[in-house]
This record gives sequence, structure tokens and C-alpha cells, in this order.
Amino acid sequence: MRNTARWAAAFGLTATAVCGPLIGAAVAAPGAAPSSLYAPSAVVLTTGHGSDAATATPERAVTLNCAPTASGTHPAAPQACAELRGIGGELDALKPADDVMCTKVYDPVVVTVQGVWQGKRVNYERTFGNACMRDAVGGSLFAF
Repeated sequence: MRNTARWAAAFGLTATAVCGPLIGAAVAAPGAAPSSLYAPSAVVLTTGHGSDAATATPERAVTLNCAPTASGTHPAAPQACAELRGIGGELDALKPADDVMCTKVYDPVVVTVQGVWQGKRVNYERTFGNACMRDAVGGSLFAF
């Protein structure tokens, strides 16, 4: 019985000595340096007819990645990323262009933007009176 106790103690100490550093590395992994120098900036944009996102069926959706370079399925990714950078990712800061005239026909269009902008969560929804009004505000951001 004494030999069994010695073997168990020796095995336990050996396992601790061998596996201890591995456990410390696994615990330290979440606090490790990020794999990229850029904060994540990736969003999904949708548009569809309706008065709000809960009842509207998305007609189109694109992805937009802005860090480290512009990419995704958005047809004008570099311009859209430049617009987002210009407003600091604050989508409520989007203003209509001065030189655009739209009719007052009410055909509501809803736009959503969800994802991450420079490491911060984005969840944006806006309803426009019609597609012309959406295009006047979004520029190339909503042109997909």
C-alpha cells in the first residue's frame, strides 16, 4: 500500500510539474495580444420595403468590412467605408444631400446596419419615406 501511495504522489507531482505551465498558458490566452492591429469593423446592411425592420422583408443584404481594408459584398466598399469613417461610425449623423430633390410619395423603405464598428456594437434601423430619400441620405453606403 505504501508503494501505491508513493507512486500516486510521484505521478501527481510529475503531472503538476509537466502540465502546470500549460494550464497557465491556457488561462493567459484570453488576455493575450489581439491578432490584428485594427479594431474589428464589419457590418451587415439590409434594405427592404416596409415601415420597420420587424415587419419588412429584407430585399437586399450586403456585408461590409472596413478594417484593415475595405472588402465584403458591398458593391462600393471603399466609398462606403470612407463615409462611415467620415461620420465616425455614428449612423444617426447621416444627413441628406443638399442637391437631391425627392417626391413626397410615401413608399416606406427600411434600412438596418448590424455588426461591429471599430470594436463597438452597432444596431441601427431607419425608415425613409421612399427609396429616393434613402439614397439621398446614404450616398454610397446604402447604394446596393
